[in-house]
Amino acid sequence: MAENAIELIGINKSFGAVRANRDIALEIPRGTIHGIIGENGAGKSTLMSILYGFYQADSGEIRVNGKTAAIKTPNDAIAAGIGMVHQHFMLVENFSVLENVILGAEGEALLTKSIAKARSELRRLEKEYGLEVDPDALIEELPVGLQQRVEILKALYRGAEILILDEPTGVLTPAEADHLFRILEQLKEQGKTVVLITHKLREIMAITDNVSVMRQGTMVATRKTSETTVEELAELMVGRRVLLRVEKGEAQPGAVKLAVKNLTVRDSRGVTMVDDVSFDIRAGEIVGIAGVAGNGQSELMEAVSGIRKAVSGTVMLDGKPIDLTGQADPGELRDRGLAHVPEDRHHVGLVLAFDESENSILGYHDKPQYLKGPFLNLEAIQKDAQEKIEKYDIRPANPRLKTANFSGGNQQKIVLAREIEQDPGVLIVGQPTRGVDVGAIEFIHKRLIAMRDQGKAVLLISVELDEIRSLSDRILVMFAGRVVGERGPEATEGELGLLMAGVEHKEAAE
Repeated sequence: MAENAIELIGINKSFGAVRANRDIALEIPRGTIHGIIGENGAGKSTLMSILYGFYQADSGEIRVNGKTAAIKTPNDAIAAGIGMVHQHFMLVENFSVLENVILGAEGEALLTKSIAKARSELRRLEKEYGLEVDPDALIEELPVGLQQRVEILKALYRGAEILILDEPTGVLTPAEADHLFRILEQLKEQGKTVVLITHKLREIMAITDNVSVMRQGTMVATRKTSETTVEELAELMVGRRVLLRVEKGEAQPGAVKLAVKNLTVRDSRGVTMVDDVSFDIRAGEIVGIAGVAGNGQSELMEAVSGIRKAVSGTVMLDGKPIDLTGQADPGELRDRGLAHVPEDRHHVGLVLAFDESENSILGYHDKPQYLKGPFLNLEAIQKDAQEKIEKYDIRPANPRLKTANFSGGNQQKIVLAREIEQDPGVLIVGQPTRGVDVGAIEFIHKRLIAMRDQGKAVLLISVELDEIRSLSDRILVMFAGRVVGERGPEATEGELGLLMAGVEHKEAAE
């Protein structure tokens, strides 16, 4: 059998005038974990979508285990032993784990035997690869880490020997990401080949055997991971030296811009997610909120930005109250200088069917600069969008392109550009660099520091502890809906981790 699980030879793919892949050559040895990295829009996901049959290459050849493979559909890829776990999961939320695993691979009209066989096979796979998950649980009731396991189980159930994972840790907590890496190591030990698409260089260094770098649609280098460095990979990705640490001076805090007192918020099930939380943010500082996902950070951010109704508490913006227990209007808060970059860009931040230019003014479309009498000034909107594209290096540089056709990182830059360029006094930003490459992370961090230095107040929520520690002037830690501690940026990851797990909080209560 051939030494390489995958060989790509001369792969080319264009979407109109955009060349997504140019003469790509790639070899992936069998039984290894192979990383593919590159900036947002570099062509990584397009290349893997060709390998999985979502797209057809304009030219080139795919070889699987040394033999030429005609992969025209995902079914062809599955038949060739290739499985893919997408960045945004392909699961039916009101189906059970078991139903999702066998969906499309039932095997017979009467499902009784198929379900019994699948249940037995799931037990075997769970035991062999450490992929424990309740087969009868509904997908909508599972946290994202377990949903991702279901996607991996789906691929293995269909006999995948080659597993492609697209930005697999983008929605995972650090603990969930560590567990995923242990699973990938087990897959490798069992002889499987793993292809990992990611922008997180630390993960590449921790888990891969080899790494290939893409830039502007071309494959620029392949390295043995043990023979390269984070700095070299960052420079190969971006084409220049990249600052991998945040440079900032001392904060100069001014007057309180946002004051939250005794805020309590419940979710749609009536469960208290934010429990009597109080804090304030001053002009000229970044306050970070750290915590394991699901401990109330999301609900806090949604309440303060006017999206979610609060049960009780008071919030003051520039000394004037906001009624979050009644009909708080996000539009009114925007008019008062509070901007919000949501955690979930797809469901809250963007309308994917709209053009880039339309999303670039979403929520601000009634501003005078975008109007001509009672109508939208399309010429002004296009000009404004083009300026943001150039300033934030959004790719492709086409304001008329549907937003769904941009990569996740470029979609994130569309949202950030829209909110930051309105020059708000208070910016609430959730997961600012989720799915964003190393060059764009550097740019976004500089923009947030610049806002702080201009006297703005920034509330930062992120699952990336490095990001919280690098950017924040003060760090609040949430556990079980409460703020359980405040620390400075010099706090260690271990110290914050104990607070995030509720350990110190529990000891204090005792």
